[in-house]
Amino acid sequence: MPKMKSVKGAVKRFKVKKNGSVKRGTAYRSHILTKQDADTRRKQNTPKVVAKVDEKSIKEMIN
Repeated sequence: MPKMKSVKGAVKRFKVKKNGSVKRGTAYRSHILTKQDADTRRKQNTPKVVAKVDEKSIKEMIN
């Protein structure tokens, strides 16, 4: 059997932390941030973690 290839789009978007949870980015961060208020922009800077339900499928895509 050949090895499974990783999904390159998933590799670029997710990182697995030491404790096994999966880090993710935040949407609406690329441009035209002047329309968002400061609270929204500040909340988008905090680290986000993928839901437990989706962790298994994302780890399969990455590895």
